[in-house]
Amino acid sequence: MRYAIVESGGKQYKAVEGKTIEVDRLSAKEGAQVDLRTLLMADGDDFMVGTPTVNGIQVKATVVDHFRGEKLFRFKYSPKKRIRVRGGHRQQYTRLMVDFIGKPGETRKVEKVEAAPKVEKKAEAKAEPKAKAEKPAKGPVKEAAKKEEKKAPAKKSTEKKSSTSKKSSR
Repeated sequence: MRYAIVESGGKQYKAVEGKTIEVDRLSAKEGAQVDLRTLLMADGDDFMVGTPTVNGIQVKATVVDHFRGEKLFRFKYSPKKRIRVRGGHRQQYTRLMVDFIGKPGETRKVEKVEAAPKVEKKAEAKAEPKAKAEKPAKGPVKEAAKKEEKKAPAKKSTEKKSSTSKKSSR
């Protein structure tokens, strides 16, 4: 499996041929092809590490779509000052499909990533019935423990007794 560590927007992502990555919003339109800055490339047991980038290696990706992330809420609160400020934020992202990792002019077929085993595991998990937990048998020891729990001391009353009396001074 060939993959690369690429940089986009000051962040690093693992790009695998044939898979998508979600990066911060890019100005490219949907369907446009983008070249990403390559920091490391791995092909099986061969690794190429850049200082800071790998020369002669391209990572080409196609913009699939632009979307917005999950909404994050923030809340400022200052007691005794009546300040309560609620705000939210949704980050904008771009989804990229990694088309090619390699030297310019090199032709390779993209290895298809199989997602079928995940589906089979879910189907197998649903088919197997869950085993019920067995209840322990009641014996004389456990019944005696239950009786002791019932004989626990009574709760204390929550009444407050005032030890000092206030006297008014004239």
